[in-house]
Amino acid sequence: MRRIYNIKFLIAGIGLLSLQSCFVAKDYDQPEVVQEENFRTDNIEKDSLNIANVSWKEMFTDPVLQDYISKGLENNIDIRIALQQIIAAEAYVKQGKAGYLPTVNGNATFTHQELSQNSQFGSLFSSLDQYQLSADLSWEADIWGKIRSQKRAFDASYLQSIAAHQAVKTRLIASIASTYYQLLSLDEQIKITEETVSTRENSLETTKALKEAGNLTEVGVKQTEAQLYTAQGILIDLKNQERLLENTLSILLGEAPMKIERSELEDQKITTDLNIGVPVQLLRNRPDVIAAEYGFLNAFELTNVAKSNFYPSLTLTATGGLQALEAGDLFNANSLFATVIGGLAQPILNGRRIRTEYEVSLAQQEQARLEFKQAILTASKEVSDALYSYEAATEKIDIKEKEYEAYGLATDYSEELLNNGLANYLEVLTARENALNSSLDLANAKYNQLKAMVDLYEALGGGWK
Repeated sequence: MRRIYNIKFLIAGIGLLSLQSCFVAKDYDQPEVVQEENFRTDNIEKDSLNIANVSWKEMFTDPVLQDYISKGLENNIDIRIALQQIIAAEAYVKQGKAGYLPTVNGNATFTHQELSQNSQFGSLFSSLDQYQLSADLSWEADIWGKIRSQKRAFDASYLQSIAAHQAVKTRLIASIASTYYQLLSLDEQIKITEETVSTRENSLETTKALKEAGNLTEVGVKQTEAQLYTAQGILIDLKNQERLLENTLSILLGEAPMKIERSELEDQKITTDLNIGVPVQLLRNRPDVIAAEYGFLNAFELTNVAKSNFYPSLTLTATGGLQALEAGDLFNANSLFATVIGGLAQPILNGRRIRTEYEVSLAQQEQARLEFKQAILTASKEVSDALYSYEAATEKIDIKEKEYEAYGLATDYSEELLNNGLANYLEVLTARENALNSSLDLANAKYNQLKAMVDLYEALGGGWK
């Protein structure tokens, strides 16, 4: 009867202690780290459609680019490293699930003792042999939510690694697309410059003929020759940039530097409406923001773990097995033994280790919260930047097309006037130089529009779904 009473008393004590767990292990609440009204959203449409939910295959319709993105997602080194991080985090999740289970260790020992003649048993035995097979069991009750918090921390770390992998995918897709579009822009600029070189070579022959006819001086010939060299120098720089970008794209694809096949700049069309959704919702979609929040959740749960170390721990240990003085008697029923111990341990003096761990966990939790806030602020800036850049690039294309058309006509008119002796040759040179620069700027403006679209897609967290 007394034994039953003791068991009930122990169970009641455990129940009372368990009620205190809510005061130790706190539940996580998502922090409101940024107020929506602080966003710069004057150009953001309040639309339920979010282009981040659009597949990259729908966003980037160029079949050549699609092949490169698929290859990059499969072979890129950063992607493969992120996958290994997920595997490592998954192992910790399995460990966290096993935290509620007892630990069991098996032991097999042989002990030989040479006894002193003056010892308690020395007069009876000169030596003593002992054989033992045993198993030790240890289990700790999760009174303060320590094991639960540890498991949640592991879960958060795992989900953070998945979000980090998704962030790598988003950056990789954006990098491949941006580099590819830049290559198309360089192709267009190289084409324009090669045509300019050919035209200026013909112009040089013309100016030499005009000089022979007495209609032009040597100064005009040298100026035309200098313009030809200028165009040839620009062509060298453009081709060098092309090779360097091909090497960059090759590395993104997980390949050694190689020739990159591609289509043309004029074939690239933006077919997706740039509706981006409600600001707070769209920022929550970004994998780096998701990863930052899981980092905060991990730090929050580890703070719970550190706080629980201030409170007593209830443990149950048991040892059982076989023990005999002779090997032949080891597997005898009389060799069985067992020990069960229940204990309650309260930390008292430990060199301030527990308080230090708790204070450090609080600082790390605040650091993770600030990093989460910084991730949202950075995301809002990148969305705003990409929107303004896209609008500016679109407007600039219209202006540059008109500018290029005007400079082209000015070049034709000035050359016609020169041939009729009605214009200064300097006017012709200036018109030609302006026409070349304008055509190169137009190709670059088209690239900037495509890049802004890629940047917006990345800023909204698109590509990983």
